[in-house]
Amino acid sequence: MIETEKYSFSFTTSSLRLNKMILVAIAITEKREIDYINELGGGNSKTGRKMLSEFEKRISNLTPRQTDILVNGDFLSQKQIAFLSICKTYLFIRDFVVEVLREKILVFDYQITEGDYISFYRRKLDLHPEMDSLTDITQKKIKQVTFKILEQAGIIDSIKSKVIQPQIIDRKVTDAIVSDNPNWLKVLFISDMDITTMRK
Repeated sequence: MIETEKYSFSFTTSSLRLNKMILVAIAITEKREIDYINELGGGNSKTGRKMLSEFEKRISNLTPRQTDILVNGDFLSQKQIAFLSICKTYLFIRDFVVEVLREKILVFDYQITEGDYISFYRRKLDLHPEMDSLTDITQKKIKQVTFKILEQAGIIDSIKSKVIQPQIIDRKVTDAIVSDNPNWLKVLFISDMDITTMRK
């Protein structure tokens, strides 16, 4: 039996929260501590600590070039790199984006339905026994935060209508991903043919 990498659902701690993530990235690049209680947790030590841990985890999966774009890039590029870090950190979201959203957009189907998510979730239950123990409340939170992240990253237009948004990608972002691993371009809906071209 092929070992399947376990899913982590700790992203339910925090959605994309681009501005807060950039604050953490700046602190990391400047090698200084961040006031996580006030800057991240709104005065709550436990919340701030948990959010800091998740942001650090996400940023640690970026290359130096990608982190530089997160800190210094334009707003769209920052969102795309932040989303890349999410997909690199949480394979559940990566799989949903690549296996469901990307497949739909490549055949010009831009609408995500309730059935799309349910079918994906059920399919993954067979491969990921760690999902068996998730309570109904946790399952609901996973779905809620997944779509919130997609909305905040500009991958869908809104949680309500769930229309997939084609991505316009700056050359710096493309280059920073290709130099890491071109396959990560799939999370921004780049086709296999274009990825093959970019590898050369």
